[in-house]
Amino acid sequence: MKYSLQLPTDRVERSDDFLRLDRIAEVARAIEDAGYDACYVTEHPIPGNEWLRGGGHHSLDPFVALTAAAAATKTLRLHTNLIVLPYRNPFLTAKSIASLDVVSEGRVIMGVGAGYMEDEYEALGADFANRNELTDEAIATMKQAWSGSSVTAKGMAFDAQHNTALPAPFQHPHPPLWIGGNSPRAIRRAAELGQGWSPFPLPRSHAGRVRTSAIETIDDLAEKIRQYHELARATGREDVVDVNFVPFGHGMNSQQPIIASAFREQVSALEAAGVTWLSLGLPGLDPKSYLESILTFGKEIIA
Repeated sequence: MKYSLQLPTDRVERSDDFLRLDRIAEVARAIEDAGYDACYVTEHPIPGNEWLRGGGHHSLDPFVALTAAAAATKTLRLHTNLIVLPYRNPFLTAKSIASLDVVSEGRVIMGVGAGYMEDEYEALGADFANRNELTDEAIATMKQAWSGSSVTAKGMAFDAQHNTALPAPFQHPHPPLWIGGNSPRAIRRAAELGQGWSPFPLPRSHAGRVRTSAIETIDDLAEKIRQYHELARATGREDVVDVNFVPFGHGMNSQQPIIASAFREQVSALEAAGVTWLSLGLPGLDPKSYLESILTFGKEIIA
């Protein structure tokens, strides 16, 4: 099992101390030194107030936060968890990812998805109704841009006729793409277009609001992983396809303490189901306590 830990730049409203350049560097180095494989950030350019009142969160720009983490570390992977592709032109997203991958010498993991927050789509002038089609279009377009060759591509909102984007990513042909979402369409997208799938726990009572399928138990997850692998095999793929999951009870901004024995038991069950990565959050409302949680988890779980 590999671990991606939340870089707490998503705790804007809790403590500005998490946002300073020296603090991001300190936390990123602690994550790397404790043995985690990656750090992750989310993306919310301008979330709706209703979602924020219901427990939502702000965030730094993901590429700014991960560049700060990259400058302070040597081996830590840089994980967007996740970028909402229809929010922006796919060539701009491709440029940001390629730039981060080059300056970090190949450490990017690109988690992407279609998103579900209609009010944020509206604020950005993005097309919510066609978000799935735009997501698929963006993935195909970014792959063309990352080739470093001349691109000719016409999309729903762009028309590139003999354009070229350099530098190409450090990783060849591009950083791994992990597709987020629990729905059948997201699973198929991951199997056909990505190198990984990023599902997350979701009770059935919230599935309609988040516009995806519920995952309430490890058995629910195992069945969806079976479908994912079956679809991947049907495409003739032979490469490794990762499954990145959020452990039950320990998602981003979680303040639940980690009980080592119970957590290790959950990890064993998730690994048996086919999970290869865990993206988690740890308790800590200020930098000092978060750094303590990083160290404790590293000693009790990772080591």
